[in-house]
Amino acid sequence: MFDQRVLRFAPLLLCLSLAVYAATANWGMIDLKVYWTLAPNVLRDQLYSIDMPFTADFPLPFTYPPFAAALFLPLSALPWVAARVVWQVVSLVCLWWIVRTALKSLAGDERYDGRRALLWTAIALWFEPVRKTLDFGQINLVLVAGVFAAMLAVRQVVAGLGVGVAAGIKLTPAISGLYFLVTRRWKAALWSIAGFAVTVALGFLVSAGDSWRYWFELLGAADRVGPVGSVINQSVRGALSRSLGYDVETSWPWLLAVAVSAALTWCALRAAVRAGDGLAAVVVVQLFGLLVSPISWSHHWLWVIPLVLWLVYGRRNLVLAGVWVVAVCSDVITVLIDLQPSIWEIPRPWPLAALGWVYPALALVTLAWSCRSSRSHSGNGSENVPHTSGPAASS
Repeated sequence: MFDQRVLRFAPLLLCLSLAVYAATANWGMIDLKVYWTLAPNVLRDQLYSIDMPFTADFPLPFTYPPFAAALFLPLSALPWVAARVVWQVVSLVCLWWIVRTALKSLAGDERYDGRRALLWTAIALWFEPVRKTLDFGQINLVLVAGVFAAMLAVRQVVAGLGVGVAAGIKLTPAISGLYFLVTRRWKAALWSIAGFAVTVALGFLVSAGDSWRYWFELLGAADRVGPVGSVINQSVRGALSRSLGYDVETSWPWLLAVAVSAALTWCALRAAVRAGDGLAAVVVVQLFGLLVSPISWSHHWLWVIPLVLWLVYGRRNLVLAGVWVVAVCSDVITVLIDLQPSIWEIPRPWPLAALGWVYPALALVTLAWSCRSSRSHSGNGSENVPHTSGPAASS
């Protein structure tokens, strides 16, 4: 997509992009402050008893398993300024790693161009999910980088443990196990269960009380995580709720939407496996998870990065890739957040409700197109997705 003259300036463009971001970013990093402040409470069995009462909307609780809190303890030991700097640097490295992983899986080691990865990192920095993750100090970039590398790893023990541990930190990566089942990587699936079980056991060792409360009382309480109807929730449940004017929960509209999403996902996965397109299978699984999760904040949609790269260099659908880039760079979610009366009020005027479908609607269109596209490219592909030769292959 970019010729060599543009790629020569990739390092400079990345530096300029980082400089502009650093000068305009919101360094409040409110989610990181929750991790940094509340994580030590796991040592006193009070992880879910104390919230952070510093927001206008509602006190922010710690919403991840105790194992995640234990991992945040070293960060909590740093001064707040140092913690912010360290976390931003780690997150930016993970952004580059996501781009690198996707490009290597598409081009292979021999044709991979590091300058192209730098250029796309500079572009992806302005994707709304990326900027919101950095502004909030969210864990998403770290998790997506780890899960992405794990899913494409050749060694099944590495793949499974990587996904299992990620799910033990934050439950949403558990959907990645579907990829192992579809591609018949049974050992990786079993190792992912084992890795997840280890994180749960370690959580009980650190805090049995908090672990019991999380797994048997708080698990599945979407309203504790945040307002389901706010436009920043880009799951199907959030979009349906705003359109119908009430939280649909697991009623028939949501069940119907999940059935449609599952049918399109099954079709797209089947086509990807037949075509031997591992990256397509990874992206399809993650889109499905984002659609059906009760809450998928807009900053959870970081999988749009490998999706766009797959559309540009894998399937060469520049129109659909362009639509995604416009959607995530236009900051439409932020505009809609400013227009909503409050994060708790669910009903919306129909134009705002329609715009609030931007990510889930595009995801459904992408899944539908992937069914047809992968079939047309399948040729005589293997029934099993081949292992990728990208950076994860050497894990």
